[in-house]
Amino acid sequence: MKPEILLLVPLYAPTLAALEREYTVHKLWAATDPDALMKEVANRVTAAATTGLAGFTRRHLDALPKLKLIACFGNPHGVSAGDKAAAAARGVAVTNTPDTITTIVADLAFALVITAMRRIVEGDRFVRSGKWAAGPPVPGRDLAGKTCGIIGLGAIGREIARRAEVFGMTVRYCGPRAKADVPYPYHADLVEMARLCDCLVAMCPLTPQTLGLVNARVLDALGPEGYMINVARGPVVDQQALIAALKEKRIAGAALDVFWDEPDVPAELLAMENVVMTPHIGSTTREIREERGRKMLANLKAHFAGQPVLNPVATDR
Repeated sequence: MKPEILLLVPLYAPTLAALEREYTVHKLWAATDPDALMKEVANRVTAAATTGLAGFTRRHLDALPKLKLIACFGNPHGVSAGDKAAAAARGVAVTNTPDTITTIVADLAFALVITAMRRIVEGDRFVRSGKWAAGPPVPGRDLAGKTCGIIGLGAIGREIARRAEVFGMTVRYCGPRAKADVPYPYHADLVEMARLCDCLVAMCPLTPQTLGLVNARVLDALGPEGYMINVARGPVVDQQALIAALKEKRIAGAALDVFWDEPDVPAELLAMENVVMTPHIGSTTREIREERGRKMLANLKAHFAGQPVLNPVATDR
């Protein structure tokens, strides 16, 4: 008889298929009554699987008294400190699937810079709608000679900066502190930096200090020729302030990979021609998904073999 696991949310299809070959998979998200399903399997399930973004909550821990492992596909960014502490108190191991997403997130971030400033998505719609025969499209902007401001010059931010330089852009950055090993001008004041930039790229973590960091003042400083790119987390940018700035043409456009209430996107953004949107795909490549799937399966295999899991993450902080 196959071991049973509870899958909290949908996964990358090949990984789900592999799980179903090895285990009896109970799909919580597909259940008509999720609480009833958890009650039904509570005494049989010792492992649950989820994504790092969706995470887990104490509700799952409380409903599954036999639980010993929560295997995350990705890193558990979506788990609160309190829920991690609850898992630790219960002796429930949490695993992740460590990988290197620095370059692929930077690739997407700079692709969004190009797409927004060159109006590529607008051009695609222009051709498909048959408008080309009636006249030329609205021109985009050169990247060379422009200034790219990066909010958060960590590992990914540095890769974005490298790409910007290759395209002939000047780079500036803003963050909690200056970095001694980079040649780019540092700004402690984001409004001050925005005034000097043609595009802003948000690549900082979401913390109490960065919640709504890109507000109306920052967008006004970016100005009617500026572009806002968000590949960080949705709430880093004040969504209502962004919508207002776009409606009122106080900025030229935006490209967003993240949103406040994913997967729900405000109708105002959906209706705007000068907004490019992608469905949080910064780390979504087939190679990364396959790597994460292999590591999740390895952690589950170790658990059911009574061996130490391969990729435990700290749950006590």
